[in-house]
Amino acid sequence: MKLNIHITLKNGVLDPQGRAIKQSLNELGFHEAEEVRQGKYLEIELDELDPNKAIIKANDMCEKLLANTVIENYHVEIDE
Repeated sequence: MKLNIHITLKNGVLDPQGRAIKQSLNELGFHEAEEVRQGKYLEIELDELDPNKAIIKANDMCEKLLANTVIENYHVEIDE
């Protein structure tokens, strides 16, 4: 089963990479970019047939390793 995991910074957490990307976009003429927040995207192939168990395992992976839950949020989706 393939899982898609999106990890983003929580609101209020400073995002220097996002700010640098925004500045570069503006310098390239993309002035419409008012705010940029960067994050991580992961695809994980999991040896699991039960979607509920797959979500539970992915959440456990995020809590233990993939996301810094103090400053990051995560969202897990099953890729069907």
